[in-house]
Amino acid sequence: MSNGSWSAKAKLFRAAHDGKPLLLANAWDAASAVVVAATGAKAIATSSAGVAWSQGYRDGERIPAAEMAAAVRRITRVVDLPVTADIEAGYGPDPADVAATVTAIIHAGAVGVNLEDSRRPGGPLFDVAAQCARIRAAKDAAAAAGCPELFVNARTDGYLFAIGDPAGRLDEVLCRAEAYADAGADGLFVPWLFDLDTLKRISTTTPLPVNAGIMPGGPTVAELAGAGVRRISLGSWLAQTAMAVTMATASDALQRGTFDRVAEGLAFDAMNSLLPAEPANGERPTC
Repeated sequence: MSNGSWSAKAKLFRAAHDGKPLLLANAWDAASAVVVAATGAKAIATSSAGVAWSQGYRDGERIPAAEMAAAVRRITRVVDLPVTADIEAGYGPDPADVAATVTAIIHAGAVGVNLEDSRRPGGPLFDVAAQCARIRAAKDAAAAAGCPELFVNARTDGYLFAIGDPAGRLDEVLCRAEAYADAGADGLFVPWLFDLDTLKRISTTTPLPVNAGIMPGGPTVAELAGAGVRRISLGSWLAQTAMAVTMATASDALQRGTFDRVAEGLAFDAMNSLLPAEPANGERPTC
């Protein structure tokens, strides 16, 4: 990938955060990415859980960073859209770990990353100063790679893991949002926060575009947009849905001897045609 191509995609991805919310149906491999792209998506985001599961690992940085980056590379090879990668907490606690992961992801062709402030699933969180150093390391690594437009979506997990006094969580998010913006973050993700008034307070306080997740029965896209949310992610829900359909279809066949669900599948030729006719040439993308 040439510098011009990478930069053009990075600028396109940044522009997609202006105006109505950017909707991201998170992929986990090349096949799911081309299917999502075929629906009219503006960008492709990865699901850390989906990528890990597809390679035989549990979520939570159990997949080696190199395998995660290789999965991202397979996605960028088959789609022309901007790709943003979920790098969890950066695959190591230190700024140098984050920098190494970001460099690998840029070489894989991605133009954005999600970077969490959880030390591990369930918490605790990195303190504000430490996380700011990690965000700066991500931005510095991108600049050193000649890719300063890398979009760093800073994820803060107080609501997700119910950390601290509930009455103080909003103030904690606002404090972190300000600090993360000063450190160079380009967006703010507050997963598992669905209260529209709270989301509106955050979106009107921070200059960063706010990312929210979804859940069955939760706020609609229109409601999230009304609260000022600029980016909406499906997270691992798409992978979970695909696995549920796979389990149900296999169960029908193996336990009941019925095959009715296979008629709902994507036609063979339709799926096959979404992928490139020629294999990858092994060229490593550069900015």
